[in-house]
Amino acid sequence: MKTQFKFLAILLIIPLFFLACSKDDDPADNDLFVGTYNGTISYNSGSTSISTETGKVTVVKTGNNYDFKFSDGIPDLNGIEFKTDENEAISVGSDESKYIRISASTLKIAFTKDGAVWTANCTR
Repeated sequence: MKTQFKFLAILLIIPLFFLACSKDDDPADNDLFVGTYNGTISYNSGSTSISTETGKVTVVKTGNNYDFKFSDGIPDLNGIEFKTDENEAISVGSDESKYIRISASTLKIAFTKDGAVWTANCTR
């Protein structure tokens, strides 16, 4: 009877051990920011101007960086490096000209590169 009780106790304890370990994961390591965000997006470069209130931005993680795939013919932003916090990521070198802030539910972009300007105010 003692052997059966020990066996039963071990079977009940093992799943608890695995469940307890998964709580130690950092959300930034679990692709928390990957997905599609919907909202207002725009792009301006020279004579090209695109703007929509029903746009989409799909966030894809590539290695340690992120790519931003825009809808409505807006060129993509690729290879953006981020500093991650507990529930948020901010682009490295973010200042007035290169600002991207992303969380599980919101995406804000004000990014300038080679005279082109991307903006986004999106949620999911």
